[in-house]
Amino acid sequence: MLKKLALFLLVFPFSPHSHSQEIVDTLYTSHGTVLMYENKTWQYLEDIKFDGVMNDHLHCMVADHPDLLGFKQSWNTDITFTSGRSNDISQMKDTLWMCVLKDIDDEFVIPVKGIVTSRYGYRGRRHHNGIDLDLETGDTVVAAWSGKVRYAKFNDGGFGNLVIIRHENGLETFYAHLSKLMVGPNQTVKAGEPIGLGGNTGRSFGSHLHFEVRFYDLPMNPEEVIDFNVKACKDENLFVHRGLFRPGAKPSESMTQSPANSVAAPLAAKTTSSTNKYYKVRSGDTLSSIASKNRTTVSRLCQLNGIRQTTILQVGRNLRVR
Repeated sequence: MLKKLALFLLVFPFSPHSHSQEIVDTLYTSHGTVLMYENKTWQYLEDIKFDGVMNDHLHCMVADHPDLLGFKQSWNTDITFTSGRSNDISQMKDTLWMCVLKDIDDEFVIPVKGIVTSRYGYRGRRHHNGIDLDLETGDTVVAAWSGKVRYAKFNDGGFGNLVIIRHENGLETFYAHLSKLMVGPNQTVKAGEPIGLGGNTGRSFGSHLHFEVRFYDLPMNPEEVIDFNVKACKDENLFVHRGLFRPGAKPSESMTQSPANSVAAPLAAKTTSSTNKYYKVRSGDTLSSIASKNRTTVSRLCQLNGIRQTTILQVGRNLRVR
C-alpha cells in the first residue's frame, strides 16, 4: 500500500480545486480516502466536506450562541481572510476563556529561534499586525501549534510566500515572506513540523519571518500568548476580550486572572480544582450514556461544554461532567 501511495503521489499532484473534474479512481489510505481526477490531480474526500471548524466548543460561543458575537469563519484555501472582514470586535461585550493548549498532548514550538526585530503596533502610519523574527534566508520555519494548513501560496498583498495554519485552540497563525513553501492546503501538521524556509518575499526589507496570531481573522499581539524570550507559551489559557485587538495593544498583565464576566470555560482546561471532573469519550459513547455514567443530564453536559445535543463526539475528547 505504501509503494502504491508513493507512486500515486508522484503521478497525481495535489490540487484543492479538483472536485470539478471527473473522478477516475479512488484510493483508501490510513489518512483518509483519496480521490484521483481526470486532470491527474488528487484530493482527500474528507477535505471536500470540511467546514473549517476545529474547535466546536469555541465556535459555539462565537458563532452559534445568540447572545454573543455571531462571528463568521469559513474554510477557503484561496483567500487570506475568510470572514470578509465582517467580524466586528466592537460587538464583543463579554470575555471568552479559551485554551491555548487544548489538552495534555498539545505543545508549542517557536516558529524560528531568531530575536524579535519588530513588535506588534504602529510602525509610522501603518499598523504592524504581527511580530518579526530574525532569520537567514533558507532557515527552517516550523508550525507553532498542531493544526491544518488553510493557505499556502504566494500572496500579492504584501505577505509574499505565506502559510496560514488553523489550530484546534481556535487561533490561526500566519508565516510570511517565506522563500519556499513546504506544505499545501488541507495538510495536517504537527507543532514543530517544517512548513517552509525563511526569506524576503513580498513587501519585506531584509530576511525575516513576519508572524501573526489571529482570532477569527482579528489580529492580536502575539506576545499575549507567547514569551519570545523564553520561546514558550505564557499560559495554557487565554482570556479573549476586545481590548486584545486594539491597534498597538500591549501584552496584558492579567492573563491568568479569570474575569468576573467570563462567559465560557475551556473545553479541556487543565485545572487544579478538585470540584471539576472530566470524562474522556470512548468508542460507542453518546451524550446520554455519558450523562448516565456520571449521574448528570444531557442538558447539563451541553451547558458545561458549550455544545449542542446534536454535536458529534470525537473519541478521545475530554468532556467536563462536573
